[in-house]
Amino acid sequence: MSIEQRDQLVYIDHGEGDEPLSTRKMNPLFSSILEARLARRQVLKGSAGAAALGFFGLGLAGCKSSSSSDDNGSPAPADLLGFSAVGVSSADQIVVPEGYSYQVIIPWGTPILGSFPSFSVNSTGADQAEQIGSHHDGMHFYPINGSSEDGLLVLNHEYVEPRLMHASAQGVALSSGATAPLVGGQRPADEVLKEMNAHGVSVVRIVKGVNNEWSVQPDSMNRRITALTPMEIQGPVRGSDFVKTLYSPNGTMTRGTLNNCGNGYTPWGTYMAAEENWAGYFTNKGDNPREHSRYGVSSGSGRWAWELADNGADEFIRFDASIKGADATQDYRNEPVCFGWMVEIDPFDPTSNPKKRTAMGRFGHEGVVFAPAEEGKPVVCYSGDDSRFEYIYKFVTAANYNAATANGSMLDEGTLYVAKFNDDGTGEWLPLVYGQNGLDETNGFTSQADVLVNTRLAADFMGATPMDRPEWGSVDPANGDVYFTLTNNTNRNAGNVNEANPRVANRHGHIIRWKEDGGEQAATTFSWDIFLFGGDSGDSGVDTNIGYDPNGDMLTADNILSSPDGLWIDPDSRVWIQMDSGYRDPFGNCAMLVADPTTGDLKRFLVGPIDQEITGITMTPDQKTLFINVQHPGEGTSPADFATRDYTSNWPDFTPTTRPPRSATVVVWKNDGGVVGS
Repeated sequence: MSIEQRDQLVYIDHGEGDEPLSTRKMNPLFSSILEARLARRQVLKGSAGAAALGFFGLGLAGCKSSSSSDDNGSPAPADLLGFSAVGVSSADQIVVPEGYSYQVIIPWGTPILGSFPSFSVNSTGADQAEQIGSHHDGMHFYPINGSSEDGLLVLNHEYVEPRLMHASAQGVALSSGATAPLVGGQRPADEVLKEMNAHGVSVVRIVKGVNNEWSVQPDSMNRRITALTPMEIQGPVRGSDFVKTLYSPNGTMTRGTLNNCGNGYTPWGTYMAAEENWAGYFTNKGDNPREHSRYGVSSGSGRWAWELADNGADEFIRFDASIKGADATQDYRNEPVCFGWMVEIDPFDPTSNPKKRTAMGRFGHEGVVFAPAEEGKPVVCYSGDDSRFEYIYKFVTAANYNAATANGSMLDEGTLYVAKFNDDGTGEWLPLVYGQNGLDETNGFTSQADVLVNTRLAADFMGATPMDRPEWGSVDPANGDVYFTLTNNTNRNAGNVNEANPRVANRHGHIIRWKEDGGEQAATTFSWDIFLFGGDSGDSGVDTNIGYDPNGDMLTADNILSSPDGLWIDPDSRVWIQMDSGYRDPFGNCAMLVADPTTGDLKRFLVGPIDQEITGITMTPDQKTLFINVQHPGEGTSPADFATRDYTSNWPDFTPTTRPPRSATVVVWKNDGGVVGS
């Protein structure tokens, strides 16, 4: 990855991987912020780690205290973390605490509907549409009739690893992001179809049986939503010129959802799938408007060259966004604008069209987290834009919540805000509203639809705080505190640090936390601190980015972590933190940790197999069953080793000659039947 600055315009090339090439203008540090930051650094000997202690020492008004008693002198609540921390592991297996067990379910290719085709690299694109998709990510458990033993598990499939999917790739030296060599400059259409159908979302009914083991239940609600599923465009962008295409000349429909990373679940019981790094799927070989360039649409081929499918079908050529017709209704110049949204899905209605909720903004949504809904107040939700130097957003509905009538249409009207984190521990929510604060024709914005289509540019203009890859968020149900992971940013340098992102070359990331002023989630101001810093314990000498726990103490062997990504706060306020890091020394394989925000305790709960990411998290209503996902095991297999099937991981099947490593869901329970984590 490289970064180049030219007169405040920064070109960020993220190389091979999830983040596409994008361009953005860096917001300058105001002199007062710079002076305050330097003054604090001088007092604290210039240590980024020590600087963190300034935030911990100040505390966060309204957040849970780390003291041993409450304001009335009563004893603090009992420790939430009743398990013994597991150690760092480099084994090709799942590791859970003593007294816990686990099961692997629904790996990629598990049949869930239709003719129930079995998994095979020889299966067809049509087969994949009836199977669990690839690269499991965000998910949520929807109980049936309130049950903790029967429900719909809804999960995202972020992307694919084509070399694992096709017979044509076997024996060929391919990297994890490569496809088999083109044939006459084209790709076999059925391979492209298979990859498209491995994207999207799975809805699958699962039932708990004997010995705490879960299984797939054939059911009419089982469903695959893919890169081809018809979807409605809703909200202010619906019907605008920005989304008119050959497929939908009136700009009301599109096909498919892509790169669904994190998720969300609404107060009215629907599922939200985030469209994250979707821009790399497209190419534009001609005019590249700001709706494309600011998001990273390339002039080369798409990520997997879907536009080169050899049958030239319309569902494939739409990934070439070059101007080919007389106007937008004659080609797919606007197809990239149909992506980058939050997608609402009704898991209990398999006949319903998913809906892209455009009022929530267009960017690289990692996910969306809803604050607990309150009767008579607006619904509030938060979302991070997962790319280096991007922003954190909040959406506040125009209508107030009524449990009896609330539905997804609430998300079509409201105010989108972007966060500005001030140096003094305060913050502001800046409204992205056409006609306000210069978001008008004089600065290139022609309507609210324009502001939303170009959300990143509007946030740039408003002076939002560039963050270190904002990913998952969660709201503490006990007090409304909001937490967000900032996974890492090795491109952060001394010239563009800020107090919310104080580390130069931030390899290991941190978690930021804030409290909305007045205890109102819809407030436009807030107070913030840094919850923890990822990093080493300081003992190995491997890295200078030392980690600090919520109490400001150095991390230990029980809780070192790198690149916090997935995040969820359970009903008892345990903060579950999931790693997405390639570092294996001294951190081992990617793991999941748990923090108690009251005591500041932090422990490693689970470690995954080799070359994977721990992601996605949900529980049954009784909190006695935990679901997490293991994504892309064995991803680090070199091209040469792939050609001989010498994968770095063989999880979960351990049959490399017949089945490659596969993403899958892991079910975890406490052997004594108690609440997981307690």
